[in-house]
Amino acid sequence: MTAADPVDRLLATARGEPVDEPFRVTGVMVQYYYVCKRELWFESRNLEIDRENATVVRGTRVDETAYSDKRENLHLGMISLDLLDDGRVVEVKPSSTLTEPAEMQLSYYLWYLDRVADIQRDGVLAHPRERKREPVKLTTERAEKIETAIRGIYDIVSQSSPPPAEEKPFCDSCAYHDFCWC
Repeated sequence: MTAADPVDRLLATARGEPVDEPFRVTGVMVQYYYVCKRELWFESRNLEIDRENATVVRGTRVDETAYSDKRENLHLGMISLDLLDDGRVVEVKPSSTLTEPAEMQLSYYLWYLDRVADIQRDGVLAHPRERKREPVKLTTERAEKIETAIRGIYDIVSQSSPPPAEEKPFCDSCAYHDFCWC
C-alpha cells in the first residue's frame, strides 16, 4: 500500500497493514511538535536527551510516583499510556506550564485508541504537585488538530536537517539545550 497522507500511513502502520514507508508517531513526538519542532526532529533521530537534566529528573520522579497505586501502564502499538483504575487515560506532568502540548499528547492517545483500536476513552491531565486535574475529551476539533499535527510531524521528521533553533523561554531547562546553544 502506498499511503500519500501521513495520517493514512500512520493508521495503516498501526493496524499492521502493508505500507511502503511505515510511519510511527509517539505521544512524546506530539508533545514536542507543540513545544519545539527542533526538539521533535532530535527525538525522531533517537538523539538521547540529557537524563541528568533537572527538568527530566523532576518529571521522571513525578511520573513514577504520582497515582502509582491507581494506574497501569499499557503498551499498544506505537503508544505507551497510563490507565487509571476507572478506565480513563491519564497523562501526568510535573507542571501546568506547558498545558497545550500535554493536552495534545493526551488527545493523541485518545485519538489513537479511537482510530486504531476502536476504543473510546476520556482522559485526565494531572499535575499532582499543583493538585490539579483537568478532564480531556477527544472532540472533533481536537481530532482535527491531532491529524494536522501528524502531518506536521511527518514534514519535520522527513527533513534531512533540524529546523533552525528558536530561543524560547524554556530553552534553558530543555534536555536538548546543548544541541542548540553550545
